[in-house]
This record gives sequence, C-alpha cells and structure tokens, in this order.
Amino acid sequence: MRMLQSAFIPMLLAAVGLYALYKGVDVFPTFLRGAKSGLKTAVELLPTMVGMLTVVYMLRASGAIDLAAAALAPLLNLLGIPKECTALTLLKPISGGGGLALGSEIMQRCGPDSYAGRVAAVMLGSSETSFYTISVYSGHLGLNRLRYAVFAALCADLTAFAVSAAMVRLYFPYM
Repeated sequence: MRMLQSAFIPMLLAAVGLYALYKGVDVFPTFLRGAKSGLKTAVELLPTMVGMLTVVYMLRASGAIDLAAAALAPLLNLLGIPKECTALTLLKPISGGGGLALGSEIMQRCGPDSYAGRVAAVMLGSSETSFYTISVYSGHLGLNRLRYAVFAALCADLTAFAVSAAMVRLYFPYM
C-alpha cells in the first residue's frame, strides 16, 4: 500500500503526459510555457508578499497584536475562545507563518493537550490567511474594490474560530 501511495503522483503525471501525447499536444513546450507563466506570476506577487511580511513583523514586534488581543479578549471569551488564543485570532488572517509561530508558543506555554492548545490547533487548521490571500490575488489581478471580500473573509474567519472552540468543547468536554 505504501509503495502505491509513493507512486501515485508520478503515475498521475505520466498518465497526463501520455494523454496529452495521445491528443497530439507537444508536451514539453507546453510545460515550458506554463512554467514561464508561473514564474512571471511569482515575480509579480513578490512585492505584495514582501509588504505583507513586513506588516506582520512590525505588528508582532511593536506589540500591537498583543494590545488588540487584550482589548478583544472579553468579547472573544463570550464565543468560548480562550484568552491565550485571542492574539492568534488577529494574526492568523494576516500571516500563516506568524499564526503557526503563535500557535506553537501557545502549545509550549499551555500544553498541547490543554483547552487553549487544542483550540489553537483547530483554529490553525480551520482558518485561512485571509488578508494575505486577498492581497496576493487582488494585487495580481489589479482589483481595487475589496471591502465586501474582506468583510466576508473576516466573517468566515470569526466563524471558524468560534466553531473551533465549540468543537473542542464538544469533543473534549472534561477540559
């Protein structure tokens, strides 16, 4: 079974290549055009990515995330989100890497089997880096009107965070 799992992706790629040959597609030049297009897209996204990473680093280094988390802790506590995870609710929509680092800190401080550790783990797995994703795609596509997309993404993140806490309480009721 393990050998089949290891061979699945190469077999899939070979099957796609053989199908393309069967259909008369010149596979290698088509692959090169796609790689060139992908590289061009990556270069175009680089300034947006650098800007987002700079903002995330500045927010964490300045302590702004911690101050905002302290202010929002009572409100988020009503949703069942522990105070240890409030900073994560602010950072995760901005940065996946920052969210992972903060989640790791929560688990080291509180323990991975604690309520806060479990909520942090479920939050990390059930939410998206909304601002990052929106900024990268809208920057690439040249979109300017984003207020509805940002609002919808933040509502989805808040829902994911609240449901994460509810699911941990449901499946681990003795915490």
